[in-house]
Amino acid sequence: MSRKSRAALVSVCSNISLIIMKLVAGLISGSVSIISEAIHSAMDLVAALIALFAVKKSDLPPDEHHPYGHDKIENVSGVIEALLILLAAGWIMVEAIGKLLNPSPIESIGWGVLVMVISALVNTVVSAYLYKVAREEESVALAADALHLKADVLTSAGVAAGLGGIWLASLFGYSLAILDPLVAIGVALFIVKEAIAMLMEAFHPLIDRSMSPEELAMTSRIITDCCPPGADFHDLRSRRAGRRRHIDFHLTLPPAMSIGEAHTICDRIEEAIMQQLPHAIVLIHVEPDEQSGALAATPC
Repeated sequence: MSRKSRAALVSVCSNISLIIMKLVAGLISGSVSIISEAIHSAMDLVAALIALFAVKKSDLPPDEHHPYGHDKIENVSGVIEALLILLAAGWIMVEAIGKLLNPSPIESIGWGVLVMVISALVNTVVSAYLYKVAREEESVALAADALHLKADVLTSAGVAAGLGGIWLASLFGYSLAILDPLVAIGVALFIVKEAIAMLMEAFHPLIDRSMSPEELAMTSRIITDCCPPGADFHDLRSRRAGRRRHIDFHLTLPPAMSIGEAHTICDRIEEAIMQQLPHAIVLIHVEPDEQSGALAATPC
């Protein structure tokens, strides 16, 4: 099992445990904010399962039907995960508004706070682990899954604070039960914000968006540094697919240069780019700087 798959499996197991805890605490206490967190964790579980499938699929080598590999499956996974989060947020809003219009007392607040604190601590650890693996493996699916759990950390902390406020108010004879659905609504709005950001990040590579300006500038510097005197390049293009970066450009070389020399230069450029962008796939189109030159146009 690959490192990415192990990380995704850790997320699946942690989410299953937290869903059970939150559902039990929510049903015992009657807190809609805790139940909303259970729904959020259920969406996290679905997202973790999708991420697990995506990272396994994306690691498959190119084949006859997918000559450019399977990397974009991670972007598809991220889009689906974002849409699921938006669906969960909508459900939480409906439940919270219903509870706001028809409030009911909350029982066993202490257990609810304890479960939310445990949830926040567990997700903090798992999210940090997923972010670490996602950065090192450049996995869009794991980054999306980590973002789910990061949102869960903040929302769990918010629910715990809301329940704590209700408990403190009850000690002085006041009822702040309305705070529970209000916190749930705040949770939903935060989830919507995070989901939209994730949706945009995952979707852009599906329409072959270019690398970042910083990566393009770095690539241009590398090409320039590797070019011999009299050489130049133009038409630099790039696109993202999961952790892959597809880069192509035209390299203009002196017409008297041999094919072997040109190929050596291409190899040097490719190796230099891949040192900085390990998962890059570089395609270079070599052409002479004069129409009648001896160097034929050929890809390296």
